[in-house]
Amino acid sequence: MADSQPQTPEAPKRNAFTRFLDGVEWLGNLLPHPVTLFALLAAGIVLLSGVFGWLGVAVEDPRPAGSRGVAEDGMIRAVSLMNGDGVRRIFTSLTENFTSFAPLGVVLVAMLGVGVAEKSGLLSAAVRAMVLGAPRHVVTVAVVFAGIVSNTASEVGYVVLIPLAGAIFYALGRHPLAGMAAAFAGVSGGYSANLLIGTVDPLLAGITEEAAQLVDPAYTVNATANWFFMIASTFLITIVGSLVSIFVVEPKLGVYNPERADPTILNKSMMEALAEPEKKGLAAAGLAFLAVLAVMAYTLLPDIRFPAWTPLLSGASVPEVLPGWGVLRDPNTGSVMRSPFFSGFVVWILIFFIAVGYAYGRVAGTMKTDRDIIDAMAAALASLGLYIVLVFFAAQFVAFFGWTNLGAITAVTGASFLQETGMTGPALFFFFILMCAVINLSLGSASAQWAVTAPIFVPMLMLIGYSPEVIQAAYRIGDSSTNIITPMMSYFGLILAWATRYDKNLGVGTLIAMMLPYSIFFMLTWSGFFFTWAFVLDLPVGPGAPTFYPAQ
Repeated sequence: MADSQPQTPEAPKRNAFTRFLDGVEWLGNLLPHPVTLFALLAAGIVLLSGVFGWLGVAVEDPRPAGSRGVAEDGMIRAVSLMNGDGVRRIFTSLTENFTSFAPLGVVLVAMLGVGVAEKSGLLSAAVRAMVLGAPRHVVTVAVVFAGIVSNTASEVGYVVLIPLAGAIFYALGRHPLAGMAAAFAGVSGGYSANLLIGTVDPLLAGITEEAAQLVDPAYTVNATANWFFMIASTFLITIVGSLVSIFVVEPKLGVYNPERADPTILNKSMMEALAEPEKKGLAAAGLAFLAVLAVMAYTLLPDIRFPAWTPLLSGASVPEVLPGWGVLRDPNTGSVMRSPFFSGFVVWILIFFIAVGYAYGRVAGTMKTDRDIIDAMAAALASLGLYIVLVFFAAQFVAFFGWTNLGAITAVTGASFLQETGMTGPALFFFFILMCAVINLSLGSASAQWAVTAPIFVPMLMLIGYSPEVIQAAYRIGDSSTNIITPMMSYFGLILAWATRYDKNLGVGTLIAMMLPYSIFFMLTWSGFFFTWAFVLDLPVGPGAPTFYPAQ
């Protein structure tokens, strides 16, 4: 007689790459809780510094004598924290390490505004207005692309877009971690791809220029040095990131189990059509959005001087100069790129979300008084408890790592190894990019890593015929590709905290395994694209940027 019991569907076969990721996840999850991990790493750095200090480990500082931070003898030495000075420094700086940890302040300030927008219902309504009914894969592409271009606005991608992407995917009945992974890949993995010049571009260009002047004192590097290549890379990373999300990451995550989530983050109403009050609220939020943009523009508006031949100037009552405010431009140079506008962009995030969130809530009926705004801010900060605890220990680890000079020693040693290989052809850049990617695993800040390694790499590669602009472009590929798999990246702890709201059992290994496919495919495709762009097609990486030095 035929068996009448329903047959359990056969589990899909797992290929070699999926099994590899499973292994990475398993190994990673053998690690303790991230808070415990950072505490152990901080303690380990203290112990290691004692050993290295006792052995007298040191490397030659590649920066020119007399530069800020360069020792009189021109050496970078391991500094021990296992002596009287070290112990006193730890005890007197523990609180300052925590409170001065840059990402902490940014996240707390931004979340005050985001909390208002979330509590008012704006984020829920906006998500439903944008994505419900949209083609499945179009949403994925849009999330990756939005992550890349968000880099222009500094930290907005980390503190706003990544958690929002999780909510979007959940609203569509998809795995929220897949949405967060796609956004994280765009924001951090695509950190050096963009359509516009961002805050990091002038910073890196300044470091590259100083390094280039060790060989050519008259050489200058502009903030737009890699702009052409960045624009093209935006579309490459969008395509690659979307394909990895659709065909690798989301299938591996499988069907989402909401029982593992924090119940407060799951909102079943995310699938409902917009009600009339919500539509009116969105219209009010749109007007508030335009008002904030107008204020932002006014803070950058310089004086406008009309040409003398302007017909309107024939009347005596018409001024020849239309005064602007421009208060957030650089007060000395008038520049926009290196200005308080960008360095303080988190304040705009705060203002923006409070303005549009309250405008929505007031019209939609979800917010009536200032008490509602205050309650929303308090609720937002209350949700960051785990992140704040994690930051305390992560901040100590990062501080100890910097004090001991172990990060700088690692970077210089790796760069020197590459120098000793003796390669001079364009294929050298594949090894250079890989070296930068490996160094980035232990020295997560793009500017900090480049400040140490640029004085080695830039003069070395200039002397064998490559321009500083091309060298910088290659460095940025390596730096960006591994941002998403290193706990040393400043916002890694924040992403982990966001992710655990959807999966309370998620560990460091799960997050690294989820992001590792992006790193691998970004590294391979981006490196090949760079080689083709610069050395096969002979295209400039930026306006007026030569490929070779001297220009050929």
